[in-house]
Amino acid sequence: MHIVVDAFGGDNAPLAPLKGAALAAGDGVTVTLVGNEEILRRVAKEENISLDGITIVHTEDVIAMEDEPRTILKAHKDCSMAVGLRMVAEGKGDAFVSAGSTGALVMGATFFVKRIKGVPRAAIATLIPTASGRPSLMLDSGANAECRPEMLCQFAQMGSVYMSRVMGGGEPATVGLINIGTEECKGGELQQQAYRLIQESGVNFVGNVESREVPFGAADVLVTDGFTGNILLKAIEGTAGMLMKEIKSLFMSNLLTKIAALLVKSKIGVLKSRMSTSEHGGAPILGVCRPVIKAHGNSDAAAIRSAIRIAGEFAATGVIEAITEAAKGSTSDE
Repeated sequence: MHIVVDAFGGDNAPLAPLKGAALAAGDGVTVTLVGNEEILRRVAKEENISLDGITIVHTEDVIAMEDEPRTILKAHKDCSMAVGLRMVAEGKGDAFVSAGSTGALVMGATFFVKRIKGVPRAAIATLIPTASGRPSLMLDSGANAECRPEMLCQFAQMGSVYMSRVMGGGEPATVGLINIGTEECKGGELQQQAYRLIQESGVNFVGNVESREVPFGAADVLVTDGFTGNILLKAIEGTAGMLMKEIKSLFMSNLLTKIAALLVKSKIGVLKSRMSTSEHGGAPILGVCRPVIKAHGNSDAAAIRSAIRIAGEFAATGVIEAITEAAKGSTSDE
């Protein structure tokens, strides 16, 4: 498997992509890093990072988080993200990974890699840890702030294909619509119309899901608009971080609690790992013609390695072909 990685995307670039790529190369993955070769080789030497199994494609331009996403099409058309996306679009890699600007990545994936025919909007699909031990896939989690009912229905179909093939071993995925209540009549016009469309779409629909049920694994696939999804995702991330901080504070409060902490250290480690973004370091952008993975902006080396692993699984399981087949017959590309 050959994965192309944006070496200058994210808060911790280029060190985190370099270390993550080296870890992935150690796992047997062929990795191409896109970015300033002189800087990458210097950092690799300074940090004693092996470049075995890694190819570097040189480009000097970088699109920053604060740059307008549309500039990837012209002003930053030769940035590390744009060059990597074009490589994958041209078949010079099996998948692309970036921790850079979400807006620019969605824009670049849409225009360079291209949307699947019949898919009006690509969606960011984020894995959310749950108490069941099996993550849920939520989409959209930020690409489309405003959605039409038919878009939510297509998100349900794409998410169902992804979870079934990549995470579920072929078993049908359950699909839920995020709403303010479980009754069919709940929500606004968008949610009510989307409910009917998803119900008739042929996916394994379990109905509306309230946000408080999300951490308990209410459905394998959670469907919502990008505005709601992004708020929910960040609320979950913030709550998880707060809980881990409070647990640590509790166990460090006195000698007895410190002794107790030693007794449950391994269990706390399992909980921390389950809630960590490094374990699910990449969110697939569903609806485009090649596998594109959005890693978290503050991804460390472990998260980049995880994103590369997810990219490889995405490319190997025929998800895009299945989505393409499901989208046939759709006449709306706008």
